[in-house]
Amino acid sequence: MFTFFNMKKLIAICFLITFFCAGATAQKKVIHKKISEKENPPEPIIKYGTASFYANKFNGRRTANGEIYSSEKYTAACNVLPLGTWIKVTNLRNHKSVIVKINDRMHPKNKRLVDLSKIAAKELGYRGRGLTRVKIEVLENFHL
Repeated sequence: MFTFFNMKKLIAICFLITFFCAGATAQKKVIHKKISEKENPPEPIIKYGTASFYANKFNGRRTANGEIYSSEKYTAACNVLPLGTWIKVTNLRNHKSVIVKINDRMHPKNKRLVDLSKIAAKELGYRGRGLTRVKIEVLENFHL
């Protein structure tokens, strides 16, 4: 019947079959997950709130991420989104939009959604008012 060496071969063959079948099953799950992610893209992050703009006294000061603030760069301060996030800010009053990078934080007690640089506020058309209602959209794959 079976000798000791035949039994070892049989066990080795069973082990290899089990190993390869388990690997093929794991690969199918990964492929299935990638396909389902393409079919159901993540929901875009959209927020509504009040925007203000930086005072002149902040020009030349260091921001939260270490950059030097300039009123002539398209940047913003925000407490609810991560530093380095690119956002599209739309003025809800006149529907003008601008794209800025979040590189600073506001005072923790500040209830405004975003604080924009002067050039961004000028482009949105609210420098004379000081405040405006805005919609912000997070831009996932935006790189300058």
